[in-house]
Amino acid sequence: MKKSVLTRYRVMAYVTAVMLLALCTAMVFKYGFDMGENVTFAISQLHGVLFIIYVIFAFDLGQKARWPFGKLLWVLVSGTIPLAAFFVERNVVRDVEPLLEDSSAATAKV
Repeated sequence: MKKSVLTRYRVMAYVTAVMLLALCTAMVFKYGFDMGENVTFAISQLHGVLFIIYVIFAFDLGQKARWPFGKLLWVLVSGTIPLAAFFVERNVVRDVEPLLEDSSAATAKV
């Protein structure tokens, strides 16, 4: 597996997690203090688009890493739980890095 598959997943995991935190903060201001309705709308739309990209990249990584369905589902859902994507991303990197080393060693022998 190419390292770029993991890199694009990691970038989107962080971006999605940060946008979800920004969305939660904006919603607190919108519903708690009656301010920032337009900002909340903009952040929610941006987060929605970025989450779709995250799902595509996470699914691609899961297919290439041959994850079982349960693990793939957990990685996909982690983008909807505030702060979860940060922790899941760490576990994913720890699990996938040995696969990257194996493929780089195999291509070096050829």
